[in-house]
Amino acid sequence: MTTYETVLQSLEQLGWAVSDGLAPAGLAPRLYDECRALWEAGRFRPAEVGRGPRQARQDAIRGDAIHWLEPDSAGPASREFLVWITQLRTMLNQAFFMGLNTEEFHFARYPAGAGYTRHLDQHQGATARKVSVTLYLSPDWPVDGGGELRLYEEKAVSGPVATVLPTQGRMVLFLSDQVPHDVQPGTQPRWSLTGWLRTAAGLPL
Repeated sequence: MTTYETVLQSLEQLGWAVSDGLAPAGLAPRLYDECRALWEAGRFRPAEVGRGPRQARQDAIRGDAIHWLEPDSAGPASREFLVWITQLRTMLNQAFFMGLNTEEFHFARYPAGAGYTRHLDQHQGATARKVSVTLYLSPDWPVDGGGELRLYEEKAVSGPVATVLPTQGRMVLFLSDQVPHDVQPGTQPRWSLTGWLRTAAGLPL
C-alpha cells in the first residue's frame, strides 16, 4: 500500500492521518529556511482567536505568531508547496467527493512555553474548512521537547487518541469539524506550515 493510500485509509476510518512520507522529499527544510527568514524580517504577527468583532489575541488560549502564504509573493519553496497541496486537494476530492476547491495556509511559530488549548478548526456558522493540514518544519526536534499535537475523539471527555511529535517533514491531516485538538507547550520554538482545504459552499454570507 502506498503512503497516499495509507493516508486515505486512515482519514476514512479515523478522521485523521499522520505521515512522514506524504510531503515531497526535501521540501520541509527549505520551507523552514523561508519561514525563519520571514520571522527575522518581522513578517509574522500574533495569532488571534474568534471571528469578526470577537476576534482578539488571547495568549492563555493561543500563543503562536503567524504569516499567511500569498501565492503572488510566496518564496520558491512555498510556491512548490502550494502547487503540491492543490494536487493533494484534487486527490482527496477524487477519493471522497468532498468538493474542496481552495486552500489557505500560514507559517506558524510557537515560542518556548506557548501552546493552543483544545479546539475545533471551524468557527460557528462557517463550515468552509473541511480538512486541516500541518507540516512540521523544526529540525532535530528532541523526543522530550514537548510541542506535541494531541488529537481527540469528537465530543469525548477522555484523553487524546493520538499524540504527534513535531518532527520535521511529518504531516498531519484531519477533518476540521470532527477532530478536537490542542498543541502542547514545547521547550524551544516550534515551526510549522498549517492550513485548511476548503469548500466555497461553507463560506459565511
